[in-house]
Amino acid sequence: MTILSTNERSLVQQIWDFFCSLKLTISLLITLAITSIIGTIIPQFPNIDERYWATISATKRALYEKLGFFDMYHSWWFLALLALFTINLIACSIKRLPHVFKFVSEPATTLSEMQQKIFPSRDFKLASSLEESKDRLAAFLGAEFAKPVITKVDHQYHLFAQKNPWCRLGVYVVHFSIVVIFVGAIIGNLFGYKGFVAIVEGETINAIQARSGKTIPLGFEVRCDQFTVTFYDAPGGGPSGMPKEFKSILTLTENGKEIPDYKHVRLVVNEPLTYKGITFYQSSYGPASDPTAFFFSVTNRSSGASEQIALRPGAQTKLSDGRSASIVDLTDNPGEGLVATLRVTGSGEPQFFRVYKEQPSLDDLRGDRLIFTFTGTDAKMYTGLQVNKDPGVWVVWTGCIMMCLGLCIAFFMSHKRVWIVLSPGHARIFGNASKNQPAFQDEFEALAEKLHNQNI
Repeated sequence: MTILSTNERSLVQQIWDFFCSLKLTISLLITLAITSIIGTIIPQFPNIDERYWATISATKRALYEKLGFFDMYHSWWFLALLALFTINLIACSIKRLPHVFKFVSEPATTLSEMQQKIFPSRDFKLASSLEESKDRLAAFLGAEFAKPVITKVDHQYHLFAQKNPWCRLGVYVVHFSIVVIFVGAIIGNLFGYKGFVAIVEGETINAIQARSGKTIPLGFEVRCDQFTVTFYDAPGGGPSGMPKEFKSILTLTENGKEIPDYKHVRLVVNEPLTYKGITFYQSSYGPASDPTAFFFSVTNRSSGASEQIALRPGAQTKLSDGRSASIVDLTDNPGEGLVATLRVTGSGEPQFFRVYKEQPSLDDLRGDRLIFTFTGTDAKMYTGLQVNKDPGVWVVWTGCIMMCLGLCIAFFMSHKRVWIVLSPGHARIFGNASKNQPAFQDEFEALAEKLHNQNI
């Protein structure tokens, strides 16, 4: 029975040592860094272009899907790595924190002979009695460094003062912040979602489709009032076909009533909209239907009067001067945009000419008594929105703030200690710092020089 108990304790100890291992920490960090490259190289849902599937074989696609490479940061094995790393951090902290906490909360107020040989020191003579010198040195340390603790050892006094003792716990603040960030990520994965929705101009939606294909109700309605897109100019003039800005005008409603602060809200790339913890990002756009009518402004050159007309393919429309106009061809050319070829008939031979939507002033050069300007179509656009709900985001931000604080403490603050050992007619000052020894050495020398000049 005793042998079994011993073996069991040995196994538990081996498991504990494994989770406390620094080698495990380094291995996990390297593994996480390498596996994160997968999420950079391989496209992730829901941002996978259809053209990507043509670049890989069906076998590779099936393998990647089984391994979770297309949604790597939510895959079971990546979350398992994060969980193991979290356990490793907690175990390391539990193993080492009590020792560090005791070191900080119960400092060594006296110096051993070994420490007196190791730490930097300066000697000076005492001009007063031991008791009087002790009080003067205590006042000096309190004014120049920190309030000291006085301990009597045999016929000596040890004066101990320290600065920033709790900065030794900075590394554990960093450890805890990583755990908090992981907890926030888990909360987001369990209780949040990411999805997509396409809204046609003028229409309203109240649910979105998650990456899993599940339909999720929003709890409110989103209406797309308008969608517009502008393009960069091509080097030779006219639109280049590359979008400069695509913008949605949205209105949120609840129970059929418009929400006051969310009426006709502008949504563009990098300027998301958030309501009730749900964030909408401008993602894509496209035509929701083919146009059936094309609108033109027709201006009389001599009088300046203008009228709006609608032209439909296969039909003629009367003009103000008695002639008729119709569309005979429509093209959408890169660098030119939408171009309509019009046919104007009346007295004389029919006229054929092109009107450019993106270059409205060109028809003025034709010299006709009527100037045509292409103003638009009745085709509706849809706006594609990425939708994200992450209830753990503030937990993650809290962890990030804690990490910054812990890193500042760990790297830029130092635990500084000073001892003065007094014996009749003689004293020696010692100093030590947890980091940045060269800077502390200068500070220590300056303190020792001031003490020497006090003539205590």
